[in-house]
Amino acid sequence: MDPSPRPAVVIDNGSGYTKMGFAGNVEPCFIIPTVVAVNESFLNQSKNLSKANWLAQHNAGVMADLDFFIGDEALTKSRCSSTYNLSYPVQHGQVENWDAMERYWQQCIFNYLRCDPEDHYFLLTESPLTSPESREYTGEIMFETFNVPGLYIAVNSVLALAAGYTTSKCEMTGVVVDVGEGAAHVVPVADGYVIGGSIKSIPIAGKDVTLFVQKLMRERGENVPPDDSFEVARKVKEMYCYTCSDIVKEFNKHDKEPTKYMRHWRGIKPKSGAPYSCDIGYERFLGPEIFFNPEIYGSDFTTPLPVVIDKCIQSAPIDTRRSLYKNIVLSGGSTMFKDFHKRLQRDLKKIVDTRVLLSEARLNGEIKSQPVEINVVSHPIQRFAVWFGGSVLASTPEFFTVHFYILFIYLFVLGVGGGLGDSLFAFH
Repeated sequence: MDPSPRPAVVIDNGSGYTKMGFAGNVEPCFIIPTVVAVNESFLNQSKNLSKANWLAQHNAGVMADLDFFIGDEALTKSRCSSTYNLSYPVQHGQVENWDAMERYWQQCIFNYLRCDPEDHYFLLTESPLTSPESREYTGEIMFETFNVPGLYIAVNSVLALAAGYTTSKCEMTGVVVDVGEGAAHVVPVADGYVIGGSIKSIPIAGKDVTLFVQKLMRERGENVPPDDSFEVARKVKEMYCYTCSDIVKEFNKHDKEPTKYMRHWRGIKPKSGAPYSCDIGYERFLGPEIFFNPEIYGSDFTTPLPVVIDKCIQSAPIDTRRSLYKNIVLSGGSTMFKDFHKRLQRDLKKIVDTRVLLSEARLNGEIKSQPVEINVVSHPIQRFAVWFGGSVLASTPEFFTVHFYILFIYLFVLGVGGGLGDSLFAFH
């Protein structure tokens, strides 16, 4: 069956959440946590059985392959039963556990999207710093396990820029600030091509904001069950946190009118079922503040996000810098804080204007430089901008006419050797 008339499947696997759906849609069909719960009892059973009892060992291994859950079901199973262990296959934007990743894709395709992978082209995303070996493993799983007819692996930053292009009518040149749950990257793109030497990675992401909120609530002595504290901090981050323009003024506002800015959280203890409540105060603005003053979170990394963006653009080719400053696109759920884009644009403009004034002072005012336009693009779909960009790309006629087939021709078929490292790639 010719898969081209059918919509392509677009899957964006992030460290925290996976967005999946079909090309041509505005929003993904499902957004679920990127986590797998595996029944460890079957795995331990298959390891402990003697080789003589090979049938029982085989059956235990089969059951281990079948008894697993993903997403919210996995989190629920791990809370209800101690036999299920959680595995997060994607860490800091990179796949760390390929067995869990294959199981995760299996459930995504058959249980959530409910489609036959042999009848659809697939578009997957990857981090800009992903190694070629990781790309090969992805292709091996997709072609050999799921037998997909065509596969395209796109850099998530380029897709996010494409999503900004469709909403703001900007060119395919700009800087993508992609801040997800486990990884944050600043990626310059010129005419749709990533400037690899200028990519900057930041060791602060959405999970760090959650941990910081959790730490602040714990230090203040809030009545939150330890088993539920991380989940409460995550929900507080998503529901109540915002970006302030001045941290000192924000402290004064909260101190003068605490009832106006204080929020209350009510929950139920997971073990006893008893209700509890806690107050949410300074955490509302201190959580996102770690992107602009990272020293309040830790001493390992103290470079603010606007400075990182400025260094990224300054390291790019000089003829692209003005275009890059003009189109700074936000992507990822951790850029969704209220007024995040305004604070980022203001701080970045201060850095650039200060450098321009110093440059003019060194030249004694003999040469006046033109002002640098700085524009931080924010749009409602930036939470799943990468997936939306993939949906736009996979719905174009060129996506099917180019035929992104990657065929793995193993050398052991020719009697020379085996393995993916010895494979040949044929593009048709």
